[in-house]
Amino acid sequence: MFVSASTICFPESNFADACQQISDLEYDRVELWLSDASPQISTAEIASDPDRFVMKFRDATRLTPVAFNCDEDVSDEVFTGLSKAAKLLQVTQITVPSSAVGTPFNAEIDRLRSLVSIASQDGVRVSIKTQTGRLTEDPETAVELCGSVDGLGLTLDPSHYLILQNPVTSFERFAPHVYHVHLRDSSEKELQVQVGLGEIDYSRLIAQLQREGYNRALSVELIPSLTDASSRMLEMRKLRMLLDSLL
Repeated sequence: MFVSASTICFPESNFADACQQISDLEYDRVELWLSDASPQISTAEIASDPDRFVMKFRDATRLTPVAFNCDEDVSDEVFTGLSKAAKLLQVTQITVPSSAVGTPFNAEIDRLRSLVSIASQDGVRVSIKTQTGRLTEDPETAVELCGSVDGLGLTLDPSHYLILQNPVTSFERFAPHVYHVHLRDSSEKELQVQVGLGEIDYSRLIAQLQREGYNRALSVELIPSLTDASSRMLEMRKLRMLLDSLL
């Protein structure tokens, strides 16, 4: 396992500046936050010219890219471009959101099968994020989706399960399906708190993932709307040092 940071941690910065700040904090791997609302990179920009984006990335930073994270649902056409860009950058992981709560299960399976089929042609894996307000907010549904779509995995975000009415603190049932991990500190009442004041048991989580042979990223992902700019750098440094000490 290794530690990375998402460019979403610096939502007000352009892509190059976000990467520079991540590098300054002594991270050496980066996850790319892709959103049409971002000043950094939009999914449409990448999809329209994957080769040009790859050159832009290499000009901007020497950080190693480890994953793409799509903030919004994307069409098959756009996803095809993202998958090609991922292959060019040797990124093997793309996270997409699951559909909103209330979406018919079979419709979601069809959508995800299409994305997995596209990505598999480029040797890229697709995972859906565990997230409140989405189908994956229900742990059983999240696991069932992975079982119904061959090749689909989970981007495990334990914070979203900690704030449920019945908090989930053990992730053994998810571990076999986990392709990627998003981390911050959280409590049962707050989705994001200062590192050290929350209830995320990082040591237990890492041990459960290790038992399943997980050897990929633990990506620090601060929530922009809940992040105090004055303490952001300190929080990211603290979390990196904590995770490094456990690996």
